[in-house]
Amino acid sequence: MQRDDSLRSLIQKNLEAFDVRQPEPGQYRAAAVAVAVADEGEGAGLEGFARHAVWSSEAALILTRRSGKLRNHAGQWALPGGRIDIGETPEEAALRELAEEVSLRLDGSHILGRLDDFVTRSGFAITPVVVWAGAARELDPNLDEVASIHRIPVHEFMRADAPLLNRLEGSEHPVLRMPVGDNWIAAPTAAILYQFREVCIAGRHTRVAHFEQPVFAWK
Repeated sequence: MQRDDSLRSLIQKNLEAFDVRQPEPGQYRAAAVAVAVADEGEGAGLEGFARHAVWSSEAALILTRRSGKLRNHAGQWALPGGRIDIGETPEEAALRELAEEVSLRLDGSHILGRLDDFVTRSGFAITPVVVWAGAARELDPNLDEVASIHRIPVHEFMRADAPLLNRLEGSEHPVLRMPVGDNWIAAPTAAILYQFREVCIAGRHTRVAHFEQPVFAWK
């Protein structure tokens, strides 16, 4: 799947037709993440993917591994993001976090739309903002927050074995994980990735807010 004008048009059209759901304002702490569509580049940097000898324009999403120095969720997979500051919109916060975490500076013209807010066990309402990031050739991690940056091809999220659903004792709904290479990503990040796949690429209005998160993500 190439990152080209036809893909951008598809994603934008599907997001425009999608009825975004959000919780009542003030119920939770507000956060935003960037679901940034970029080039795969010179490899995905993930077990199970081959490295490219030349730059690849295959469409990919930018993910990070959180720094081991962080107090919460150290080492976990994440989309660039964080709390929404007072006076910011989710779009402004997502673009700010892209710049702060991976040194990718974009303006509002790169925003394609939003997915549903996802409420975490830790009390955040995360607004996923879909961003057209272009080639994004120069990315640098903020080592205070990010241990590594990964470009995971969009087609990897379209795998037939995704999502992985596992029962959690005492919960009505299963935990959702997304397989990538020889690894996997857990909710809440995985739930956002799954909704991106369903809404933005497949054009299916799939909801994910009900899926559970693994116990290690509750704090």
